[in-house]
Amino acid sequence: MITQAQLRVCIEQRLAPLACSFSNAGDGTLTLRVFEPESGRVDLVVTGLSAKALQSEADVLTMIDELLYELDSNSLRQIELAP
Repeated sequence: MITQAQLRVCIEQRLAPLACSFSNAGDGTLTLRVFEPESGRVDLVVTGLSAKALQSEADVLTMIDELLYELDSNSLRQIELAP
């Protein structure tokens, strides 16, 4: 199982240059906020992320691909993310 710290690092690295903040909900899930660090503009908020549901690196990569799709779909401008 992937730890919450490992999950955070994977997400932060892949979504760079955007910044991420995480908060823990009372039910054990995470809320992820993805934002532009200079302006503070929030590009995406995802609630209910369960670290327990992400059992493997493949699970994490699939979730990150979904986040990237949402960011691309919601963005008014093209964001160059790290490869």
